[in-house]
Amino acid sequence: MSLESQLKSLSLVGDLLEHAAPANNDEWASILATQTVPASYELTKTLVFKPKTPKSQTPVPVVVIALNSSATPSSVIAKATNTKDPRLAATDLVAEFFGGIAPADVGALSVTSDNAEKIKVVLDSLIAEAKDDLIVAVHPSAAAKTAFIKAVDLAAQLNATGVEVITVNFAEAASAAPAPACTPTPKKEAAPTAATDAKIDGAALIGITVDKDLDFPGWYSQILTKGEMLDYYDVSGCYIMRPASYFVWEQIQEFFNLKIKSIGVRNSYFPMFVSSRVLEKEKDHIEGFAPEVAWVTRAGKSELEEPIAIRPTSETVMYPYYAKWIRSHRDLPLKLNQWNSVVRWEFKHPQPFLRTREFLWQEGHTAHLTFDEANTEVLQILDWYEAIYRELLAVPVIKGKKTEKEKFAGGFFTTTCEGYIPTTGRGIQGATSHCLGQNFSKMFNITVENPEGPEKPKIFAWQNSWGLSTRVIGVMVMVHSDNKGLVLPPRVAETQVVVVPVGLTAKSTPEQRKEIQDSCRKIEADLAAAGVRVTGDYRDNYSPGWKFADWELRGVPLRIEFGPQDLKKQQLIAVRRDNGAKLTFGLDTFVSSVQAELEKIQVDLYDKAKASFDGHITKADSLDKFVPALNTKNVVLAPFCGEEACEDEIKDKTARQGQEGVEVDEKAPSMGAKSLCIPFDQPELAAGTKCVGCGQPAKFHTLFGRSY
Repeated sequence: MSLESQLKSLSLVGDLLEHAAPANNDEWASILATQTVPASYELTKTLVFKPKTPKSQTPVPVVVIALNSSATPSSVIAKATNTKDPRLAATDLVAEFFGGIAPADVGALSVTSDNAEKIKVVLDSLIAEAKDDLIVAVHPSAAAKTAFIKAVDLAAQLNATGVEVITVNFAEAASAAPAPACTPTPKKEAAPTAATDAKIDGAALIGITVDKDLDFPGWYSQILTKGEMLDYYDVSGCYIMRPASYFVWEQIQEFFNLKIKSIGVRNSYFPMFVSSRVLEKEKDHIEGFAPEVAWVTRAGKSELEEPIAIRPTSETVMYPYYAKWIRSHRDLPLKLNQWNSVVRWEFKHPQPFLRTREFLWQEGHTAHLTFDEANTEVLQILDWYEAIYRELLAVPVIKGKKTEKEKFAGGFFTTTCEGYIPTTGRGIQGATSHCLGQNFSKMFNITVENPEGPEKPKIFAWQNSWGLSTRVIGVMVMVHSDNKGLVLPPRVAETQVVVVPVGLTAKSTPEQRKEIQDSCRKIEADLAAAGVRVTGDYRDNYSPGWKFADWELRGVPLRIEFGPQDLKKQQLIAVRRDNGAKLTFGLDTFVSSVQAELEKIQVDLYDKAKASFDGHITKADSLDKFVPALNTKNVVLAPFCGEEACEDEIKDKTARQGQEGVEVDEKAPSMGAKSLCIPFDQPELAAGTKCVGCGQPAKFHTLFGRSY
């Protein structure tokens, strides 16, 4: 049932209100106090819990709907639902079960017939057994909206969805708890939960409220939404890229377009749809993507005669036309690139930018006469991908080749840029450049006459494909940002400098205010004229301190403060976002000083990330050293035989489950290590070196790690 239908059937009391999204129920009450509302009502709260669930089973979230005044301890919830250790659900789990929305936006009406069979509801008896006159306030679809409905109507609506509703008298359940013994005994201080332990003491609710090191998923979600990089969409696994993040993507597009056009690559666009007949033409390729392919099976009310896939990648979309267009060796090389979106559907836990059902990327597809030409291009493209990370995003990556197990399905070999997220100790694939060999050209009959003469056999084209996606934005955010908010490298920051007037008080005259503001606008104009992306914050309803925190949250690399004392001294104060350093620049030279400082920030961010990455690469020649290194957030460089069976064995042996003496964090990676790449920069492999996994002779060193 749609939200509109729900509200209509519930007979709203008063109007549906739209307002600023509150951070908590206290703030919600304050907002409603300024609105036209019913004379008497009760706030509700909706909490989503995840019980402890075996990893082989799909969790069944427990949705607690109660009056705001009711205490809802997890022990009571566990007993009522016959579950163990229910904890507040992570953002990704909430998004999965509630159409992609954030936890703060989940309300009583988020329970629908669509998700009723997948969840349980614990309903406060004060709602379930309420009299007809009790009116409750609920968030109908987002925290920024409020609807007033009768409690009896809400209870009836929940039951109508078909969800399992468990009614709990929270007051009675709490009072029924065992009484303490007459003789008091010393108590151990209760261990904080992951959620409470991660909270940052004194953090303003408008800012980041959880610690990056203690609750990385919660921190990452807040960084992106509060920093205005993205917003959640109502289709699970899909997200809205807001201007700040799309600007980063535009900078990457401009950089990469210049590079690829210099070697003759042209941009084009192919349709997103591909027939099942064509998609299944390349068996190895489609088997690699089969679980992720989304299919269109109906148009209106009519079933399609043939299902149509939405491209997970475009090899099978483009190559039939390569075969049509390429007739002679003179038609080679053919080099096309497209900037588009692709859809990969099959997974349970989406992560913004890293693992999404639809994402933006570029995919290049080229055809060549010889292997040497194809090989040269593959490595050139990989160098440019590394440059995107290093020069634009200030993120270090390691270039290398994928193992046979991890290479692109149907390809000849795959090269890759591999990054590292220090907080989680996990590797992450940054971009890939594949040599497809002649496999696809044989499948799609992309052939040319042999330039040596018609008596020679036809030549199948050598092909490459290479791609980089908006995943790069997530990597950048994870590597650089902190507990104050985003930290953006200047070269990709939509706003590089913000100018904030300071030092104005209630005693300042209108003339003084005008003089400072005019000076700030002059500073802003001078920087803009020099090509700096700058804005001024002249909002008069916020203090300078509030503005500082707001711009730190958004990750603006440099803040300029200018007030009466600075005017007297003919100077300005610049504050770096990355390290908080305060600098003083003279008004006669500040433009060049700001430009130089922005470049220094860019370099310093890279150097800091590089030192962190380098410091977490550990060498190991046995699994005894291998596993402890992984468990202390390192990636491991180890001698390896290259065999797929051995790689599977290494992954199994290094799985975190069952490791003695290791605390298992439910939010930490629990999978074993996989190969990240065979680095191009290889340490010397001494004669007789054995594989870290099977003990057979090693062929090369390989970088292993737990990975996104």
